[in-house]
Amino acid sequence: MKLAFIIDPIQNLDPCHDTSVAIMEAACVLGHEVWITQAWELSVVDSAAWADLQRVEIIPVELQEQGYKAPNPWYKLSDKTNICLNTMDAVFMRTDPPVNVAYLYATYILDYIDQSKTLVVNSPKGIRDANEKMYALQFTEAIPETIVSADKHLIRKFVEDKGAAVLKPLGNKAGEGILFLDKSDRNFNSIVELSTLQGRVPVMLQTFLPEAKLGDKRIILLDGEPVGALNRLSAPGEFRNNMAAGGTVAQTEITSREREICTQLAKTLQKDGLIFVGIDVIGGYLTEVNVTSPTGIREIDRFSNTNLGQKVIQWVERATKNHK
Repeated sequence: MKLAFIIDPIQNLDPCHDTSVAIMEAACVLGHEVWITQAWELSVVDSAAWADLQRVEIIPVELQEQGYKAPNPWYKLSDKTNICLNTMDAVFMRTDPPVNVAYLYATYILDYIDQSKTLVVNSPKGIRDANEKMYALQFTEAIPETIVSADKHLIRKFVEDKGAAVLKPLGNKAGEGILFLDKSDRNFNSIVELSTLQGRVPVMLQTFLPEAKLGDKRIILLDGEPVGALNRLSAPGEFRNNMAAGGTVAQTEITSREREICTQLAKTLQKDGLIFVGIDVIGGYLTEVNVTSPTGIREIDRFSNTNLGQKVIQWVERATKNHK
């Protein structure tokens, strides 16, 4: 197969942690051609999507007692070539958020891939429709009590009713801007005003889940099926469990309640073309659905002795065979 990955600049990625690298590495090991580009290198010519692509060879990391070790260098690149993306068997959209105007324009360009010829992971329309905070709201039996609003009075009432809540900006990633709100906080009004840009931008409020101290579980779904999970634990003095906020990771299992949540999501994810997804679960409640560039498979592989990158590529092999 010929596979294209739209990623952030490869020199900025951590091969021992990054999920895009793990999937590209697996594709190389399985004998497929891997090409990379960035979102700003996409074009539409004659009503077809094109990209400035470089073929890449990923040299596998090694798992040692203390963790992964990457060779130096860990990748080899060819020169850039302008190629029509319809010649690829699959295109992976793996650019990190925020989902800003440039990101949205990239998904519009990806709409001009002929999806009868080329599989796109994840669907550009699906990514646009699935804000990673808002998307979870449709699964009412899975989520904690939640509101979305820019109204300071409504936000205050929610926090007073619940005693405490977590405020989340709708467009950020990796725990950025997430705040703990207590009804007695003297800075309450200022926090809400700053977060909502003086009442002009809505934010999400979720009731605070005390089980968060036990971890925030990331579950990876492939075509609606849970294939692995890890638990993320907050750093000392920090309530956020995100790895990017200094959190640590631990081995975990997927509970029966979490499998029920995955079952609730599966058909909707498949309908929306959201093939590779990471959901976040705290205390048996779904808190987010990550569809842009969900991560965690390096850590899951290390704990569980799996190879989720290869599982993803083998799924793509079957899907593209049926696709054509």
